Amino acid sequence: MEKQTNILGMIFMLIAALSQCFGQLVWKLMPDYNLIYILGGFLIYFSGSIFMILAFRNGELSVLQPINSMSYVFATIIAFVILKEEIPPINIMGVCLIVTGVIIIGRNR
Repeated sequence: MEKQTNILGMIFMLIAALSQCFGQLVWKLMPDYNLIYILGGFLIYFSGSIFMILAFRNGELSVLQPINSMSYVFATIIAFVILKEEIPPINIMGVCLIVTGVIIIGRNR
């Protein structure tokens, strides 16, 4: 039985990707091995997993899993804005390709 992916599933998957990126950011910013940062990062990352489960309940794996690749886009933006990392042009091109692919797959659900 084919399950139609709805917009709610796609939104949940984007939230999952974003939550996982912020959980990893907390770990990246962690001074030494601070238990508060470890637990905080885990809770944020875990909330992303909950949103991913909700997403999969509202759509097809073949549509939602590529949307999860937006985590690479979010990680690149976070690295540039928050961590002040320099992003090479080839990475920017890769991010543009990911966004284009997600738009194509999302529109053809």
